[in-house]
Amino acid sequence: MPTPYEPATISYSEDVKGWPSFYSFLPDWMVGMNGYFYSWNGGNLYRHNTNPLRNNYYGVQYNSTITSVFNEEPMTIKLFKTMSYESNDRWECPALFSDLSTGSMLQTFFEQKEGEWFTFLRENAGTLDFRDRSTNGIGQCTNVVGPVAAVVIEFGTLQDIGSILSIGDAVYFVTPSVPPAVSGAPTFGGTVTNIVRQSITNVVTGVVTPPSITIDTTAPVAGVVPPAGDYISFVKNAVAESHGARGYFLNFTLTNNNTNAVELFSVGSSVMKSFP
Repeated sequence: MPTPYEPATISYSEDVKGWPSFYSFLPDWMVGMNGYFYSWNGGNLYRHNTNPLRNNYYGVQYNSTITSVFNEEPMTIKLFKTMSYESNDRWECPALFSDLSTGSMLQTFFEQKEGEWFTFLRENAGTLDFRDRSTNGIGQCTNVVGPVAAVVIEFGTLQDIGSILSIGDAVYFVTPSVPPAVSGAPTFGGTVTNIVRQSITNVVTGVVTPPSITIDTTAPVAGVVPPAGDYISFVKNAVAESHGARGYFLNFTLTNNNTNAVELFSVGSSVMKSFP
């Protein structure tokens, strides 16, 4: 099936009195005759349902695609935790989105459990949203020392850096402001390479020499050394730390590239009310 807003051929069913499906092929003309369906494309005549390859039209191979939405209790903000489907083959979820988040799941993310294919919902790699639960604050740093290639960020003894911070997390910093002033956007400082918890000082080491890879882009970006006194936060990997998709609804797309006949019976999700 074509992606949304692409040209498509739609079919009408007398049984359901509606338009049940979209097709990727775009014929110049089509007609049914003697129990067969024929179409013309580029001046050539084709007879359908004779090619052993499914979704192969005019020599071009397409994928099977279905797009739908979960929208029970539309006035309630929900947390969509999982996705499952009943099928005789594994499908991929290349895109899902709600009004608050986006995500996707590869075919390999789905595991078969009790006759269903099952996975936890994951955000897209490279997602950076400081409102997500993958973002956590530490506090104001007391000192920043060391060479640019290995900056050491220190916190006072009363500042607990917690147990969630881990090597590989992306460090961001912002200069605190006094209301009604508003702080600017957080600045990327580097990636955590070492954590030292001491009785006198908590130490976090971050590499800020280019090329460092930020969490919101695949292009090399240099980190910036944070000044002492700035507020330090860290962002964990968006895919590994996904907590599901949050929002009023969840729109999803499933695709399958199998050239044989494949059936999809149902799609479901584990949903709960979201409590901020």
